[in-house]
Amino acid sequence: MFATRFAPSPTGRLHRGHAFSALTAHAAARHVGGRFVLRIEDIDATRCRPEFEAAIRDDLAWLGLDWEQPVRRQSEHLADYHAALDSLIARGLTYRCFRTRKEIAQDIAGAPHGAMETWRGAPLPADEEAARLAAGESFAWRLSLDAAERALVGDLSFVEEGEGPEGEHGIIPIDPTLGGDVVLARKDVGVAYHLAVVVDDALQGISHVIRGRDLFQATHVQRRLQALLNLPAPVYRHHRLLLGADGRRYAKRDRAETLAELRAGGMTPEALRRELGFD
Repeated sequence: MFATRFAPSPTGRLHRGHAFSALTAHAAARHVGGRFVLRIEDIDATRCRPEFEAAIRDDLAWLGLDWEQPVRRQSEHLADYHAALDSLIARGLTYRCFRTRKEIAQDIAGAPHGAMETWRGAPLPADEEAARLAAGESFAWRLSLDAAERALVGDLSFVEEGEGPEGEHGIIPIDPTLGGDVVLARKDVGVAYHLAVVVDDALQGISHVIRGRDLFQATHVQRRLQALLNLPAPVYRHHRLLLGADGRRYAKRDRAETLAELRAGGMTPEALRRELGFD
């Protein structure tokens, strides 16, 4: 059965870009009589706030959307993600990385152009790792691309029904270098986005992932994790990004005008839907 989702993080108020993505996914599900799922991706306890989660639900209801109940909140299902992480650790597909973000940024700055997407590390010698753990040093669990390449047999790909940033469509071969040795978990935010999202998509039976083109490259990482965890691969449908009058995409960090502000200014949901192309 067709099933898709809208999965915001409650780190701020929704804006037009969020509305466009939610309406796109909702319309796709309703067009074929499928399922539309709302998922609250709130595993980052340092940034997520209950008031933003409540606002998300209010904004989507104001837009006229409905969704399955109950809503899955990632913070209530940490055991699912840790089980997946433990399976990767047990198979030797991960390693503890003690490097800070600053140290990795320095490595990237001193490497050839594009190294951000291909950064690879390696586990420390056992005695050094044991000493650092005994000293209480922080670390992140990273997926080892080298180990993943040895574990995976054959070429991986995903189906793109929409369009990537460069017009990519159809069967997309996985680029094994994209993302580098991605973080799967760290102390400050717990399990990381890439791992949680593939577990959730599988557990919720998501058949189609409909989202913005800014996440197209993340699909390469997520498809690799799906294969390593023996999870089903959804079909992907990346859509265009909504741009403001300045030509930049709407973003929380740029303080894009929120749906709450639009409401306060007198805009109706019907007017916003028409503006975004959903009559």
